[in-house]
Amino acid sequence: MALDISILHLIYAYSFVLVLLFLFKIKKIPEEKLLFTASIRMTIQLTLTGYLLTYIFKIDNYFLTFFIILLMEAFSIINIKNIVKRKIPKQMLKTIMYSMLIGNMATLFFFLLVVVRPDPIFNPRYWIPLSGMIIGNAMTGMSIGAKTLLDSINDNSSKIITSLHLGAEPQEALKDISNKSFESAILPTLNSMLGMGIVFLPGMMTGQILSGAPPLSAIRYQIAIMLGICGSVSLSIFFFTHSAWKSFFNNNKQFLH
Repeated sequence: MALDISILHLIYAYSFVLVLLFLFKIKKIPEEKLLFTASIRMTIQLTLTGYLLTYIFKIDNYFLTFFIILLMEAFSIINIKNIVKRKIPKQMLKTIMYSMLIGNMATLFFFLLVVVRPDPIFNPRYWIPLSGMIIGNAMTGMSIGAKTLLDSINDNSSKIITSLHLGAEPQEALKDISNKSFESAILPTLNSMLGMGIVFLPGMMTGQILSGAPPLSAIRYQIAIMLGICGSVSLSIFFFTHSAWKSFFNNNKQFLH
């Protein structure tokens, strides 16, 4: 069993916030408000999540479990919109929504039903935490992919128009940009996989070891979840980049720039 951290000792951990505040003062970085807001929001959100998960695990209702997973999906899409910090066309936002849903749900059901196989099969102790990891990483990848796509289209609009005038189809004119967006979105996941086990020990594996699980068992879980994350990010971004071009053209295949 993992050692319990008391409220008093948890307060000690907030010393790191004071360290960062001190560094902000030295560097004259005016982000004190953001630091305090982030720290307070993190504490409140995680505390509420803890109480919510305690309740969900206790009642063990699979309808509620899937409602929570869909809620995670909804918030991830809202966060993508906020992270991109650019006006996202409505059609593109719809593409992000269905790409996230298809990519994440396909990965989740395969991963939980085929790889992990919890007993009972819809045990929320497995579905909710693993869903959070898969959806969260897909959200990060989608944010990078969407931002890269929008920036690249804005920077290369004249090149796209030239390709269209030379007879290229819309999807062909955006092929290089779509590929660049896919590559940018998947790279953080691949870099994490490259450094895992040597540069750092990931959170899930560390948590299992602290709770008393054998290291080799924790490693198998971590390998499986990282492959699941890779699959989720790959599928979500593939569906997105494969269809996002429609957001920038009208029914007559005219470029909307």
